[in-house]
Amino acid sequence: MTDASPGWELYRSFLAVVREGSLSGGARQLGLTQPTVGRHIDALEAALGVGLFTRSQGGLSPTDAALALVPHAEAMAVAAETLQRVASGEAEEDRGTVRITASEIIGTEVLPAILARFREKHPRIAIELVLSNRSDDLIRRDADIAVRMIRPTQSSLIARKCGVVALGLHAHRRLIEEMGAPQSLDEIGNYPIIGFDREPSIRRLGELGLVLTRDLFTFRCDSDVGQFAALKAGFGFGMCQYALARSYPDLVPVLPGAITFELDVWIAMHEDLKTSRRMRLMFDHLAEEMGAYIREGTQEPAEKAAAK
Repeated sequence: MTDASPGWELYRSFLAVVREGSLSGGARQLGLTQPTVGRHIDALEAALGVGLFTRSQGGLSPTDAALALVPHAEAMAVAAETLQRVASGEAEEDRGTVRITASEIIGTEVLPAILARFREKHPRIAIELVLSNRSDDLIRRDADIAVRMIRPTQSSLIARKCGVVALGLHAHRRLIEEMGAPQSLDEIGNYPIIGFDREPSIRRLGELGLVLTRDLFTFRCDSDVGQFAALKAGFGFGMCQYALARSYPDLVPVLPGAITFELDVWIAMHEDLKTSRRMRLMFDHLAEEMGAYIREGTQEPAEKAAAK
């Protein structure tokens, strides 16, 4: 047996499996996924150092050790339900704190206006924003809700796809007037290019036949915000979301048909938070607003360049 005491979530899954006779039944009762319940049972057995179930034709049968635990688990369930009733008033109100994680660009350029509109509707909800590209923030419970440019794969997460955002090469209008624009990929090396220093942030350009080495770049920075600031200042040519470039009239697409790729946009949160009203409010707000942001940016890149 380990020194750490198993948490209630493990005993809750244990009790549901005892009552339903299977992992799938326990998962349905709790509104969780079967793999999640299975992990809870494995973790509880490891923590207690005993086997809790044996497989039979009828499903899972509790061992003697499991049956001895049932009355105590049921007492924990009663206590948990009492705590839930006491806390339900706050849980069903639009107040408290929501911690969001997003990439640097989304967090600094896109979310502030979206979160400001949320605050106007729900002024009693405090917002914490973490700028991070780590995919495990929600599993580690470093954040409640994540805006991600890659599909979450963890079974314990609730995720909603908002759409697809396209990225392409852009430059400041002033720089194009000064230097002209490359007419093909072969000419890229003749222009100042904004890119990474030590950590490649855009690897998919390699699929287009570009050799991505640090020597290609005239401005090198591992921060997406730093790269975008250089792009807006007219330092060189760099990658930018077409939807984001619409907010900056001086940013013009360059070679839109030759250098373009897409990223999915997802909103995700841990399944244990779905009963919290403030979490649901924020989750739905982010999904709706990010979807609108993506739809507004679906104008063909060439249209913007031709309109200027």
